[in-house]
Amino acid sequence: MKILDNLQAFIWRHPQANNCNSYLIQGSKTILIDPGHLHLFDHVRLGLYDLGFTPEGVDLVMITHGHPDHLEAATLFKTPTLITMSQTEWGFIQEYAGRHGWNGTNGLEPDFFLQEGEVTMGDQLFQVMITPGHSPGSLCLYWPEHKALFTGDLIFSQGIGRTDLPGGNGSQLKNSIERLTSLDIDYLLSGHGEVLQGRKAIEANFKTIRNTWFNYL
Repeated sequence: MKILDNLQAFIWRHPQANNCNSYLIQGSKTILIDPGHLHLFDHVRLGLYDLGFTPEGVDLVMITHGHPDHLEAATLFKTPTLITMSQTEWGFIQEYAGRHGWNGTNGLEPDFFLQEGEVTMGDQLFQVMITPGHSPGSLCLYWPEHKALFTGDLIFSQGIGRTDLPGGNGSQLKNSIERLTSLDIDYLLSGHGEVLQGRKAIEANFKTIRNTWFNYL
């Protein structure tokens, strides 16, 4: 699904299998955000092929947070592809894997960690926001050139990320969502569900979240 000339979305719509939306940013570096489950990666692989890409042509895989439905397929990517996430989330992933016997991190090692603030990836400038709540080190990525915000599982169209999973925190989730409202957003690109486009629709979505879901946090 084409969002912009240099942004593609691989939206997961299968009603009987959980997986996340993945996003491809094309510039001097090719960036893939949240590759999804390992066993469901063909959804992304075929999308890349349709665009004339291969997984080997991805320069950077960025993980918004460490739940398996966003992270697992990162283990498919080998050097020279780089892997990145927040350092807090990497610590959480290691703890989570050990506590729950999950082996989805097998062979995975981030090449560097994203920190709060501006970061340049190739010829593109982004703003990294560490936004805990759904997990301790979740992050959002804001692309000011296009007023596009990648939210992972922090906030969706008409919904918010779960806080009943390990590492979830309702107060942190609410505070993280409130931080996003200061941004100038034309595209809200979440980890599940549909892409929201248009400032008015996105502002209305924030209002709905406050009036409905904040009461449960």
